[in-house]
Amino acid sequence: MDVYLVGGAVRDKLLKLPVHERDWVVVGSRAEDLLKQGFQQVGKDFPVFLHPSTREEYALARTERKSGKGHTSFDVFASPDVTLEDDLARRDLTINAIAQSEDGEIVDPYNGVQDIKERKLRHVSEAFTEDPLRVLRVARFAARFAHLGFTVADETLQLLQEMSASQELSHLVPERVWREWEKSLVTQTPTVFLTLLKDIQGLSQVLPGITADDSQLQRLQRTSTYSDSATLRFASLFIEQTTPESLKQFCRQLAIPNHYRDCALLARNHEDFITSPELPEKVQLAAILKQIDYWRRPEKLEQLLQLRQAEYSESTQQQSIAVQHKKLRSGAEQAAALNAETLQQQGFTGKALGDALREQREQILAEALN
Repeated sequence: MDVYLVGGAVRDKLLKLPVHERDWVVVGSRAEDLLKQGFQQVGKDFPVFLHPSTREEYALARTERKSGKGHTSFDVFASPDVTLEDDLARRDLTINAIAQSEDGEIVDPYNGVQDIKERKLRHVSEAFTEDPLRVLRVARFAARFAHLGFTVADETLQLLQEMSASQELSHLVPERVWREWEKSLVTQTPTVFLTLLKDIQGLSQVLPGITADDSQLQRLQRTSTYSDSATLRFASLFIEQTTPESLKQFCRQLAIPNHYRDCALLARNHEDFITSPELPEKVQLAAILKQIDYWRRPEKLEQLLQLRQAEYSESTQQQSIAVQHKKLRSGAEQAAALNAETLQQQGFTGKALGDALREQREQILAEALN
């Protein structure tokens, strides 16, 4: 059997980028041949196998034919007669349709190497339109490689617009939409993902409630420049944008993990704290710490401070904001260390104990900030 390295590993090697995982395609063999060699099949009816030692994925060369709506309705045909070129033809972009033989020879039937040189994201064939998920993949690759100068080829952009107009994107499974979006959030330019979908009129189909207006995109880019955290980048999109209930509904619709939702709600509920160049007075600060349950969840304050720092990361006030945060962190830590048992020993009980604890915490915050 002939084995070829394919897809992202070849692309990233040609781009001189780190290769994190490798996928292989096997030409001229059957499932029985791989099973006899100790490979483990992934799924009952899908011709993908795990190598017995490396656990890397080896797939039989195959073709696919669309059999219904969405991105999961495909008939798969794997046979020793399927050529490498046939297998590569079913892939989305030419830069992902390059193979490398075991002796290092590049196999490039669809001119992916040239598109890498020209920094173009171009579809392999008209079969691209059979899978609406590919629209999101192109948007994600556009975000990932924008800093290298990649743009979407005109004919591919036209195809994306046609697919969006067909409403095929509305058939995508929410979990897959989120998976592609989440991957885009950790790229250098996550705004490109949203901008491309907006440009092809597909944003409302897959991310209802995300407007990608100028203020939202600018805030996302500022936060992305400041922090690598996908959670903070996601949360930044909802500052001054929507109601808490709408945000919860949006996260339910897309099956977004709870830690993303919780951080976004934190940002939405405390947007004044994030966007104001001055910290609140001690009484309000103490109230905020109580609202976010700082005494048990100190990481919540850190998320707010990171979002606030990102808000002013391009401002002349950046340094003063950092100084404010240093003082606030110190004061919050001292206030958290205040022991209620000490106050009880002093005779405070019930409501009087709560009042004394609050007042002393406020005083600690005031002294730290001054």
